[in-house]
Amino acid sequence: MRGHINQMIAVTQRWQTITAGAGLLILFISLMTTIQFATPNLVGNDGYFHIKFSQIMRQQGLTPAFPWLPLTILNQDNFFDHHFLFHVLLIPFTYSDLREGAKWASVIFSSFAFLVGWIFLRGQHVPYAALWSLGFFAVSEAFLYRMSMTRVQSLSLLMLFLMLHLTLVRHYRWLLPLAFIYIWLYDAFILILVIISLCIIARWLLDRQFNLAPLIYTILGLGLGVLINPYFPNNLLFIYHHLLPKLTDTTATGVGGEWYPYETWALVENSGLALFAFVAGSFALSLRERRIDSHTASLFLITIFFALILFRSRRFVEYYPAFALLFCAVAWKPLFQQWLQTRAGMRRILPLSLALILVPAIWFNIEMAREDLQDSKSYQQYAKAANWLQENTPPQSRIFQTDWDDFTRLYFYDTHNTYTLGLDPTYMQSQDAELYELWQNVSRGLVEPPAATIVDTFGAEYVLTDLDHVRFLYVAKADPRMEEIYRDEDAVIFRVINQ
Repeated sequence: MRGHINQMIAVTQRWQTITAGAGLLILFISLMTTIQFATPNLVGNDGYFHIKFSQIMRQQGLTPAFPWLPLTILNQDNFFDHHFLFHVLLIPFTYSDLREGAKWASVIFSSFAFLVGWIFLRGQHVPYAALWSLGFFAVSEAFLYRMSMTRVQSLSLLMLFLMLHLTLVRHYRWLLPLAFIYIWLYDAFILILVIISLCIIARWLLDRQFNLAPLIYTILGLGLGVLINPYFPNNLLFIYHHLLPKLTDTTATGVGGEWYPYETWALVENSGLALFAFVAGSFALSLRERRIDSHTASLFLITIFFALILFRSRRFVEYYPAFALLFCAVAWKPLFQQWLQTRAGMRRILPLSLALILVPAIWFNIEMAREDLQDSKSYQQYAKAANWLQENTPPQSRIFQTDWDDFTRLYFYDTHNTYTLGLDPTYMQSQDAELYELWQNVSRGLVEPPAATIVDTFGAEYVLTDLDHVRFLYVAKADPRMEEIYRDEDAVIFRVINQ
């Protein structure tokens, strides 16, 4: 009888957990939808490329030819899709309007990341884990902005949460397949190695247990993911060319603004509660009667790591606030547990106190994130110019564009043509540094006349520039071989006349 009762209790608890998880997921989706659909535009530039490439994968196969950036390390012979699994997961969102599909993908992926964050908190037996998980919407407006991008960050965060959870509960064998999956998803495998290593160090320092098993399983998974890969060995060459410039000197090439640091006060403004969460968690450590445990120490070290790289590059705001929240929750856990056991009134006071902090912070951050999204560039930028190119140029014509980051929007509307560079300027610089420097000089209007260089060196017969490249427009108009053939409010297109 007692066994039957225990079984019924276990089933009831299991269903309560499933119901709570489903409810939280619906809430997360609702909140992310509120943010995402504050604008009809996609957040940032890269989402336009990702959703379009996923559509091509659906139409042509999972490893389609990539002819669009022939002058870069992503040329057709060396192409490597370093977001392969992410693009596969985007395919279900390509069956209707691509822009709408991309927006829903970002909502779904980020919501599942937050759900795994809740699972992590439950696995650490944090009181009021559901309330703490709502803190993902409270800690940083910039974090919500990044989670709203149709990029791999949210799924990367999900995987890091899951692998950290498995490491702390000592289910090491699962790290091998998850590491394998992660490197097919994203090439930021260094993050996993650092997280696992910090957990090993914390356990060695505090529990006097030095166990390399989690790191070994992780390295094996990553190694297999590299070797058993549809793009091997191009993936090895790409990892070298892509990561090295970012790890050495991010200012050597004009990469996207996300690779540069925040000004101090800007970070305080957009992620102030995340900074406070770390301070609050550290303060909780001083109130504990017992010394810090290895789980809390692991999160402490991991949060410091993400803080350090955030100070170097603003893009890591997609990680630091989330881990600062987890650290704060786990640091306060023993105090909450003690108060709940010894003070009856705490069952009302603690959740109410958390709610009083979270509700206004959530409201404020969502409103600020919505405002930021509303400032996104129009999804129609370059739409008319790209459609004109698609309809009025021979297939595979080379387009010389004067901004590297215009590629994603041009590609979204026009896969009929190829382009000089895109996605990351280091892709051309790594392929041919002199060619990249020449492209910069031509785009800045420093090469006069430009037509001969554009057609002879870059193999481009058509040129697209925005209206802000005043110097380039001036020298192009002065060149008798540059014929203006199209103009709208966003762009000017020239055709190079053959002599």
